[in-house]
Amino acid sequence: MSRILNRRTVLRGMLGGTAITVGLPLLDCFLDSNGEALADGAPLPKTFVSWFQGLGYAPTYWEPKKIGTGYDFGVQMKAFTPMRDKINIASGLKVFLDAHPAGAHSAGPQGCLQGGVSTPNLPSIDQIVADAIGTRTRYRSIEVSCDGSQDSFSSRSATAKNPGQPSPTALYADIFGASFQDPNAATFTPDPLAMARKSVLSAVADKREKLLTLVGAQDRARLDEYYTSLRAMENKLQIQLEKPAPMEACTVVKNFKKFEVQPGMLIDEAREANRLFAQLLAHAMSCGQTNVASVNFGGSSSNLRQAGSQQTFHMYTHEEMVDPVLGYQKQVAWFSNQVAESVLEFAQIFDSIKEGKGSLLDRSVIMYSTDSGYARSHSVENMPMVTFGSAGGALKTGVHVSAPGDGVTRFGLTVMQALGVPIGSWGVESNSTNKTITEFLA
Repeated sequence: MSRILNRRTVLRGMLGGTAITVGLPLLDCFLDSNGEALADGAPLPKTFVSWFQGLGYAPTYWEPKKIGTGYDFGVQMKAFTPMRDKINIASGLKVFLDAHPAGAHSAGPQGCLQGGVSTPNLPSIDQIVADAIGTRTRYRSIEVSCDGSQDSFSSRSATAKNPGQPSPTALYADIFGASFQDPNAATFTPDPLAMARKSVLSAVADKREKLLTLVGAQDRARLDEYYTSLRAMENKLQIQLEKPAPMEACTVVKNFKKFEVQPGMLIDEAREANRLFAQLLAHAMSCGQTNVASVNFGGSSSNLRQAGSQQTFHMYTHEEMVDPVLGYQKQVAWFSNQVAESVLEFAQIFDSIKEGKGSLLDRSVIMYSTDSGYARSHSVENMPMVTFGSAGGALKTGVHVSAPGDGVTRFGLTVMQALGVPIGSWGVESNSTNKTITEFLA
């Protein structure tokens, strides 16, 4: 490996008077001869994403029928099929309430992400993981929200909940510019529009050219692919930030109140935010800026809706009749499929970033959880729990485990141990467990 380059190398420059930085992905020159560890022999850092969306699925229509490997997903999780060999799924797990109030949309995320329902806002699993693998990166953890709110399911303690960043453009400006402040300015906020329009890549053009002379042909090709992907992301952000061109045929509706709809976001907008956040978080993780993130796709009592409709995902779960032929709520299933496609897209973006012999996803765990085993009745039985990625080989993948009646905390404990968290048990009261899902562990 060149003495000039190391894992912490970044490209720095100025953009409109603003200092910016562009991190580098894991190039072959940073890795050992096998492409499976860093050049100094240290293992590739593991990364973790907690990806949450409420309202669950219909029992018996999501879980695979076959135990072990070579299974087929249920009809409501068919979207996961292309990545089955990189997925683990557990069925039958539950949250123990211990005579505490059920908490319609709170007991589920508390059990899955905090280890119990006795006290709200216990440290969440992403923050426990961050204590172990997030202390030597620029960001200890990053929290984002795809539904336009600052809601998140990440908390340091009972009094320290982490707000979610609702704006991909703001996260973009933060990642590329926020830590490089003008020492003479009292305050400073990078302009994401100006940054995206000109591109942070233009500010480091000369350094990019020099870098290309220091690496081999394979790394040059990887850098070219990386820069192309980064610019494509900037183009999407620029379009979102710019004011649309005027249209002569467009008129202003003055009596707008009659067009008011239920609060919430369009599902298509949430999906686009999810894709942009996935690219930004993948960049931050592949460039060593953070190892831990939390994604709120639509909250536990989701108000996501379709364009032109006042009915939200949440409303459908309680008001839609069960289709007598299908056996489940048809419109609810449509929303659930949108969610499944979204988390799949998130994982695929991580998997598209190649590192040595594998991908960013291969050294990651993306843990997908929800708040309900069945949203129609607020059940916390048979909670769907899914992971993407193998934590650098610590997890076997492509496995379905069924553990009816066991606590959902077994799943989280297994994930934390695979990520190297020094923890032997997790959870409170009846949700406390020291039992991992051994079928998942390599």
